[in-house]
Amino acid sequence: MSGPATSTAGGLRVFVAAADPARRRLRAAMLVEAGFTIVEAAERADVVLSDGAGNDPERPGGVPVVSLGGREAGQAGRLSRDAAPAQIAAAIGAVAAGLIVHSREDADDTAARPAFHALGETAPPLLTPREVEVLSAIGDGLSNKAVARRLGISQHTVKFHVEALLRKLGAASRAEAVHKGLRERLIEM
Repeated sequence: MSGPATSTAGGLRVFVAAADPARRRLRAAMLVEAGFTIVEAAERADVVLSDGAGNDPERPGGVPVVSLGGREAGQAGRLSRDAAPAQIAAAIGAVAAGLIVHSREDADDTAARPAFHALGETAPPLLTPREVEVLSAIGDGLSNKAVARRLGISQHTVKFHVEALLRKLGAASRAEAVHKGLRERLIEM
């Protein structure tokens, strides 16, 4: 596995961490086929691919880890254990570019619980650009009809965005949504 591979995956070097040597060889072969270069030490890697069995190596020099299965441990990427080769290759490329990648199951779990910053604060909700525009217009005191006119969308679409805002912000009213939006610095007045 130490032989160089011709890379069509952006020249990325990957270290495969797996307790089972057969699993390591299988994952490495799949990655070489996808165009990655396999390295023998995590320190020399751009990304670490872990089988998720609790054997994630320390992240030398901030090398991002993509874990297949296992528990959430702050990895840059986490996919299901049975992720397809194309998903694994895409995740490796994404985390190498500085993105965070999680499987759909993780996203569903995360949506059900609040996210936390390093300081223990609840993270502000993620709003779409249009939701921010609608929230800002509501903050200006506009009705749904006036918001629709200002943004060039239908009243039905405004109502949809308002419902999404109330849900995402955990607000019971439009006024509370605006208050939370201001407090979280999602909008300015």
